[in-house]
Amino acid sequence: MARIAYIEEKDHPELAAEIAKIKGGRGALINIYKLLLHSPAVCMNWFEHIGAIRWKTKLSPRLREIAIVRIAQAARYGYALQQHIPGIAVPDGVSLEECNALKDWKPSPFFNEAERAALAYVDAIIAGPEVPDDVFNAVRKHYSEREVVELTVLAGTYIMHNRVFTALRVDLEPKKN
Repeated sequence: MARIAYIEEKDHPELAAEIAKIKGGRGALINIYKLLLHSPAVCMNWFEHIGAIRWKTKLSPRLREIAIVRIAQAARYGYALQQHIPGIAVPDGVSLEECNALKDWKPSPFFNEAERAALAYVDAIIAGPEVPDDVFNAVRKHYSEREVVELTVLAGTYIMHNRVFTALRVDLEPKKN
């Protein structure tokens, strides 16, 4: 159960503009936004930041989802996994088998050399705070400077994402039938 009460749309007409924007971008007012709306400015900055990371980068949708799923699995937090598997990752080119293989990706046959470099980089960021030069150089071999920056910020964002969800104990969204 969440540690903070959820903001319900019907009880907060003063948040109508923010809620409309979230629902327009997400399709629904999901639990994390129901919590973050206690601080509308923080909520909307989170919404814009996540939108930029997920939809306005040069990273391929497949690479983005490989990184997000790997981070969620490393954090062992179900909320992000439920949100991304299968609803986002699979349509973006990551099979269910590949999502499962991300738990222990090194022996897996599923990922190409560039994806493996990105996964090693993400794992180093998770372990932090330093990324070894050989890991950085391997990711740099496959991706542009812009992509490396975007992958780095994506990793930091989703590490934060999982920490916030865990600290606030955000409830899983109800399963859609």
